Amino acid sequence: MNGLKAIETEYKGYRFRSRLEARWAVFFDACGVKWEYEPEGYDLGDGTYYLPDFLLHGVTVNHATYAENCDIYVEVKGQMNDADADKIKRFAEAGMPEDGMCGLSKTPVLVVGNIPWGETFYGLLDDIQSEAYNDHHGWPNYYNFETIDGDYFAAYPGIDRNGGFQLFGDDSGYLGDMNRGATLKAYAAARQARFEYGETPRVRRFR
Repeated sequence: MNGLKAIETEYKGYRFRSRLEARWAVFFDACGVKWEYEPEGYDLGDGTYYLPDFLLHGVTVNHATYAENCDIYVEVKGQMNDADADKIKRFAEAGMPEDGMCGLSKTPVLVVGNIPWGETFYGLLDDIQSEAYNDHHGWPNYYNFETIDGDYFAAYPGIDRNGGFQLFGDDSGYLGDMNRGATLKAYAAARQARFEYGETPRVRRFR
């Protein structure tokens, strides 16, 4: 794939670097969560700069470190490389508690890849889980709380029973709060979004 470039895509006034990023924007809209695209870059030192793809507002982290109304960064990676992995890890670790204990980072970043797929709710969970615990040999894991609160645990983006957006932990005690039907529809809307020939997907919020 050397030399190939992703197709830039316009959606909601933004010019995304790839259709995958645009599809994640569709997912966030379907979930009703407020988002910004590439709002700000950061100097990591040593001449290294990092520009997260998305910043989400008002997110509930439904995990061991429970927190409401959080700002969460999202990094979309169709393909990872060593430089990407280093930036993401350094950015997330910069905001971790100084005592080394698990706790919500001040710079929490969720790494995501292709839009998860599943014909059923449990099929969707299986697709996310397989990525969350896939061994990337030191690279940040996709869909994992490690870059959010330091806990190596699967993270499931979805809609709760009250229509809010949450990152759910990998346990029935957390996932029981997810609106299964609405979450499935939100992922389907993202996967099915079409941008060819100037088309703009019509997205409605699922609750």
